Amino acid sequence: MPPVFAHGALRLYLLALLESGPKHGYELIKALSDRFGGTYSPSAGTIYPRLAKLEEEGLVATHTEGRRTNYSITPAGLVELEARRGELADVENDISASVRRLADKLRQDIRANMQGLRADLAATAEAARATARSAAPAAVRYSKEGDRRLREAEMLVQSFRDDIRIELRRHAGARPVSPVTLETVRTVLDQARISIRNSLED
Repeated sequence: MPPVFAHGALRLYLLALLESGPKHGYELIKALSDRFGGTYSPSAGTIYPRLAKLEEEGLVATHTEGRRTNYSITPAGLVELEARRGELADVENDISASVRRLADKLRQDIRANMQGLRADLAATAEAARATARSAAPAAVRYSKEGDRRLREAEMLVQSFRDDIRIELRRHAGARPVSPVTLETVRTVLDQARISIRNSLED
């Protein structure tokens, strides 16, 4: 996969993020992750060396609050940022293209995984039908077994719903649900619905 940032682009983008006010390293990492809709999150090993270089060049200043080191843009940093506004617009366009590229790859991975899941579901359904045919239970017994399986299926659906709701709410407590996450949920649920309906019609 091509690099997310071209040479020197992350350095410039960090200056742009600091233009709105001082931030500590984690805030900058989170801001970048949010900008990419959760499809990319830079590591501390990527961000901090660039911040140190910007400080060395006099474009960024640091001050400590407790255990945190806050970074702020200097007047010299503002001058450089203003002189490179055109480049910054290109960086924003590159980021948008990267988000689309990463989201497309994620969707392709989801589709490939769902194809495998559909095949597994079809094989499982066929095995269950073969077992049911070979057992040939009496009508009353079959009815009771069917009721038991229905209840079990409903409990599985309810358990899945509860687990995913907890995960989504836990995630949303830390940061907003991204468009990619929403698209992933929609795609997976649509594919699961189709697979289950197909197994019911067989």
